[in-house]
Amino acid sequence: MYLIFVLIGILLWSSVSKTFFNPSLWTLEMAQFAMVVYYIFGGPYSIQLGSNVRMDLIYSRWTVRQKACIDAVTVLCLVFYLSVLLYGAIDSTSYALQYNERSPTAWRPYMWPLKLAMCLGVFMMLLQVLSELVKDIARIRGEEI
Repeated sequence: MYLIFVLIGILLWSSVSKTFFNPSLWTLEMAQFAMVVYYIFGGPYSIQLGSNVRMDLIYSRWTVRQKACIDAVTVLCLVFYLSVLLYGAIDSTSYALQYNERSPTAWRPYMWPLKLAMCLGVFMMLLQVLSELVKDIARIRGEEI
């Protein structure tokens, strides 16, 4: 959650350097990288806190067991999606490491740190979603974890 201050610092430096010095080549891309990492690691954290968005129009009227059944089905779909995403992210990260992939911009940073962070974020999201699936199964069975 403190990564937002890093993003603010990068954007502040970008504004100052464009106004008073020669513009920095790295600021825009670094801000994009920081935002990607902020977003990727924010997903598992929001699932952990239970602050993800649901369509509450119908959901709020259901019993705890009905909610758990629907959540279990949607979580299974999410597990499939995240598994495919993680497979692609690992493949992309191994390519970036093997061939020293760089961004095609003037700054040309290496891409493997960002791709590795994405792999870690997707993996953490997958773990958190599996935790929610276990909790939903327990609620369906009438138990509470």
